[in-house]
Formats: sequence, structure tokens, C-alpha cells
Amino acid sequence: MEVCYQLPVLPLDRPVPQYVLSRRGAISFSSSSALFGCPNPRQLSQRRGAISYDSSDQTALYIRMLGDVRVRSRAGFESERRGSHPYIDFRILHSQSESEVPLSARNIRRLLSFQRYLRSSRFFRGIAAQNALYILDDDYNGQAKCMLEKVGNWNFDIFLFDRLTNGKNSLVSLTFHLLNQHGLIEHFHLDMVKLRRFLVMVQDDYHSQNPYHNAVHAADVTQAMYCYLREPKLAKTFTRWDVLVGLIAAATHDLDHPGVNQPFLIKTNHYLATLYKNTSVLENHHWRSAVGLLRESGLFAHLPLQDRQQMESQLGCLILATDISRQNEYLSQFRIHLDKGDLRLDNSDHRLFILQMALKCADICNPCRTWELSKHWSEKVTEEFFNQGDVERKYKLDMSPLCDRRKEKMSDIQIGFITYLVEPLFVEWARFSNTRLSQTMLGHVGLNKASWKGMQQEQSSSGDDTDPDHAFEETDLDTLPQEDRVS
Repeated sequence: MEVCYQLPVLPLDRPVPQYVLSRRGAISFSSSSALFGCPNPRQLSQRRGAISYDSSDQTALYIRMLGDVRVRSRAGFESERRGSHPYIDFRILHSQSESEVPLSARNIRRLLSFQRYLRSSRFFRGIAAQNALYILDDDYNGQAKCMLEKVGNWNFDIFLFDRLTNGKNSLVSLTFHLLNQHGLIEHFHLDMVKLRRFLVMVQDDYHSQNPYHNAVHAADVTQAMYCYLREPKLAKTFTRWDVLVGLIAAATHDLDHPGVNQPFLIKTNHYLATLYKNTSVLENHHWRSAVGLLRESGLFAHLPLQDRQQMESQLGCLILATDISRQNEYLSQFRIHLDKGDLRLDNSDHRLFILQMALKCADICNPCRTWELSKHWSEKVTEEFFNQGDVERKYKLDMSPLCDRRKEKMSDIQIGFITYLVEPLFVEWARFSNTRLSQTMLGHVGLNKASWKGMQQEQSSSGDDTDPDHAFEETDLDTLPQEDRVS
């Protein structure tokens, strides 16, 4: 029997009308200007999106996440209601589904994403607060502001910041602050309401049930990207446009991540794998989802068409660069540039390449953090690996590498990850930008690796004789779970 895997059901997903799915070359969203003007917030749930099919280039543009659409062929799509065919329901991994939340509460959270929304009416009327951090909740406003003053510190604790912003608003608050701090809101004349709407939708489209690939990870990557953009070489040469693209790409690089890897989607015949022809499936999905949110929010609607197209294209270049199947390609190209010394940051193509490398570094920088933060991230990503393995075992699928909780150990996984993925990348980054930050990151990598080896020796003395370096070296990069696949 064919097994069809569906992504987790988003809180406000609804069946999409047939007339929407039948529209070719069009975007299914209604006017973005009416988003907050509609009298019934429930109408928002009916605009989760659809697939726009462009017959000129035979490319499907996936606008928003839809679990009700399956690819039938290159030339068409068919709508299926959930439950009409067997599939693996990934929600079984979560003890409490978001679908259990009352509808009214979900609508409020969809619109505002904050528990304290009493100030919303003034904000949505377009009356901007004098303080750009006005959007933070009252209870922890002062503490969160103090943390944001040190957002450029590499020891920034994103978990603490997430707690200070009500446990679900770190990405919105952090990204808004960084855009404002760089003067990007004023420079590009960004509408405050549209910007906030975009950031809230981005955060909502990350699955909080995922132990690792959630909005907190996106906020952590965005903070790391900000640290890299402050490096002297980049700060002197990068334009405001470069900074804007880099921050938005970091915030959306794992958008709508299902918590499983590409091989899992392929072997379960998921429609996304068919849609993107088994090539950079998740990365393409993250990119298309980000493009859909940009269009839905109308954030850049006031910019010339050429600028909007450039934004979408460059976002794709950055997000697709996080595909680990192209890791050797990017790393080799980086080494060649460094050996020749021909990187010219006054060249826009070279700046875009450096942005790609910076995002790749930011995406897997967890071992470069302090031991406390690095260990916390390791626990989360390992749990996500094992969750996937539990599903594979339950449905008698081939077990993915590093996903068997009965055999794998966190220390073994992390040692192999650092040895074969993290160290080679950050050594080259330090060659490019030999600063205090680069040396600090390499220092943390060495200390953390030594700590994991200490834990490994303790486990070995208790009877475990596994060789993590050998196991990781023999693993096909295309089959690695998602942190190791740098998605």
C-alpha cells in the first residue's frame, strides 16, 4: 500500500475552494490591504494559499503551505480532503495538538501573535509608537529591551530572550529590532503594519511542535547573521539592500519546516517531493513559502517590480545555498576564492556569495556557541532526529541515519557533525574574516568537541564501542537529518 506523508496540519488550514485550485498563473490571495480590515478574522483562515501554475515556464509556484493538495502530474493538481487516503500523521509525536486550541483563540493569535493585544487597535490604525520596541509585551518589556541592546554579543541567549517575549515572539521582536536598528524601515519606506503582519505570519508558519526547526531556531540564525554582518569586511562594503536580504533570508530560511528530512519526504511519496522533483525539496519549499508571505503581506508592494523580483530571486539564492548536497560545491568555491584572493566585495555577485556563506555558517553555528547553549541545541536537534526515527520504525520504513534512538548517542552525533561539517566551514570563514568573533567561534568548537569526547569516553567505559567519526564519514550527505543537512 502506498504511504503518503502529509506535513503537520497548520492551525488555520481549511479546504481550498475548487475555483482557487483551478486558477492558473494567478495568486489565490485576496487584496492584502483588506487583511486586517475584514470584519471576520476567520476569513484569514480561508486565505492560507494555493498553488499558482505558470504555464510559460512549467514551474509551480508554491505560495503557502497546503496539506490538501497533491501533485497529479506536471500539468495539473487535484484537491483531496484529509483522510481520503492513508498517510502518516506526524502529529502523533506531539502530546497536545494546536488544533485543540479554541478557534477564537487561534484567530486572535493568528492576527496578533501576542497574548497581550490590548494595544493592537491603536497600532493597526497606523499610529506608530515612538519607541520601535513598543511591540514587546509589558511584563518583560524592560528585560527584553536590555537584551536587545546586546544583540550583537555572540553569547546572546536566544532561549532566555524567547521566554522574555512570552515564549513565542522572539523571531518577531528580534527581526523587527534589527531592521529598525539598521535604519532599513525608514530607508526602504516599509509600512509598519505590513512589516509586523509579515513577521507574525513568518513566525506562525514555523511549527512550534518541532523540537529544533521552529521559530526560536530561526531567531537564533537571524541573530548569528546579524553578528556576521557586523564584521568589518562586511560592514564596510555591504549595502542596506544586502543587509535587508540577509536578515529576511535568515528569518525565513526554514519556513514551514515539517521536522523531517528530504529522504523521508521522498520515500513516503510526499507531494512536495514530486512538486520539486526530489531536488532541494525543503529548501525550495522554504523559499517559495517566504515568497508567498512577502506577496501576501504586500511588504514590498511599493517598490518597483524589478526590485521585488530581485528580492525574491536573491532570497532563493541564499535559502537554496543551505542545501547540504551542495556543501562541497560552495566550500570548494570559497576556498578557491580565498586561495586566489580575488573576492571583491564591491562586486554585487561576490557580496551575494558571501551572504550565502554567512547564512550557511549561521545555520549550523550551534557548536560555535558556549557549551550551555550548544548542548541545549544538541538536545533539541537529537530529539527531532529520534522523533523521525520513531515514525519510521512505527510504519516499518527504512531507518534514516542518526535517527535510531535505540542505537545512536547524542555525543556520537555531535562529534561527527562538528568534525565533518562545522569545522571545515568555519575554518574557511576564519580565513576570510580573521576577527575576534571568528577565533571565538573556533575556540568554542574546540572546547565543545572536547566536552562531547569526554562524554563519549564515559559512555565507552560503560560498554559502548561505537565509532562516531567512522559512522558519520560513511553517511551519505543527502540522507542526513535536517540539522546535519543544513536546511
